[in-house]
Amino acid sequence: MLKIRRIEPFYTKRDGDRLKLVFAYQYFSIVKDDELFHFIPVEGKEIIINLQTLQIENLSDVFVFQKSSRFIRMPLYQLLLVSNIHDHLQVILSDLELEDEKSQVINAVSEEVQTLLENLEESNRIRMIDYALEQRDIDLFNKLTTD
Repeated sequence: MLKIRRIEPFYTKRDGDRLKLVFAYQYFSIVKDDELFHFIPVEGKEIIINLQTLQIENLSDVFVFQKSSRFIRMPLYQLLLVSNIHDHLQVILSDLELEDEKSQVINAVSEEVQTLLENLEESNRIRMIDYALEQRDIDLFNKLTTD
C-alpha cells in the first residue's frame, strides 16, 4: 500500500461547484516500500472535486512520482484505491470550509462595523448641529444640514 507523505495544493481554484486542487513539485509526495517518491507535474497535476457530490471528476488523470531515475505512473483512481489520500483530501476540504466560514464571519463583522461607524457619524453630525445652534453659527449649521 502507498502512503501519502505530503499533499498540499500549490493553489486551489473554485469554479462554481467544482474545486481544483493544483499540485507542484514539492507539495505532493508518497512512500512506497519505505522509499519516498516526489510528484512531478508531467501528466496530471490537479484533482477536480465536485463540491455538490464530493466526487472526484478526473479519475483517469495520471500522476507521476519520481525517485532519482525511477518513476511511478499511477492513474488517480488507482491512487485513491491504494493509498490514504482520502484522509488528506478531507483535511484539505475541511480547511477550505473553515476559510469560507471565516470569510462569512469577517463579512458579517465588517457590516456591523460599517453600521456602527455610520451610526457614530450620524450621532456626531447631530451633536455638531446642536453645537452650531448653541454658538449661533449659521454657516456651520447650514453646512451640517445641507450635506
